[in-house]
Amino acid sequence: MTDIRKTLVIIRGAGDLATGTAVRLHNSGFPVIMLDIGKPTVIRRTVAFAQALLTGQTEVEGIRARKCTGEDALRTALSGTVAVVEDPEGKLISELRPEVVVDAIIAKRNLGTCRDMAPLTIALGPGFKAPDDVDAVIETKRGHTLGRIIYNGSAIPNTGIPGIIEGYGMERVMHSPCGGTFHAVCEIGDIVAAGQTVAYVDGPNGQIPVKTLISGKIRGMLFSGLEVTEGFKVADVDPRGEKTDHTTCSDKAMAIAGGVLEAVLHHLNRIRT
Repeated sequence: MTDIRKTLVIIRGAGDLATGTAVRLHNSGFPVIMLDIGKPTVIRRTVAFAQALLTGQTEVEGIRARKCTGEDALRTALSGTVAVVEDPEGKLISELRPEVVVDAIIAKRNLGTCRDMAPLTIALGPGFKAPDDVDAVIETKRGHTLGRIIYNGSAIPNTGIPGIIEGYGMERVMHSPCGGTFHAVCEIGDIVAAGQTVAYVDGPNGQIPVKTLISGKIRGMLFSGLEVTEGFKVADVDPRGEKTDHTTCSDKAMAIAGGVLEAVLHHLNRIRT
């Protein structure tokens, strides 16, 4: 019988959707290692294990994640802490030979994940085709098919339009007005009003404010001190305000994570029979 506690899962990416996947797999007993760039540009930092790469460690839903080197990542994962490693190219995958690799980069295109990386490969969202690129694709678009496993085909193409919440889509998201160094004025969880300055970018022409178009609760905010380019996504506001929970994984993240867990268990059950 397959021992889940020794069935290593490596997740490429450590943003909010990747973290929802890690939370569900960790809670199911799987050791998890996450790989990301050294300075992650995730905005929903309170629910992203990527934050560990910037601060050394972090916690989401009672699960600890720690920044690791390649040498101690496996030991950390097997001890019950999610290991987060700076490894955007996925070099650790060939070294550790995990049973499962999940591409949760959410780049809307394939940045190098392929089926021969592990006995089971899974990708989240558009940019992949099963079974050509990976064994399974998980739908990430909100709607009836969110979280479903696709074993033959691709996820719904990216529209470039954020999900609609209380009638707001593009208005929820803020982008950098220029290239430069990002500095947050407000924090995730703050209630803000339309027109309020929530951050600024220190660019070549001085400090340029980043203002919210709508009122609500700040749900995402880039880490201060990171370098951004013009048009880069730096923050988002949820119009539902105080009703919004910014401290736990979203319903979307957990639905996607459920699809990943089902695909992993389906794979392990096939091995047993």
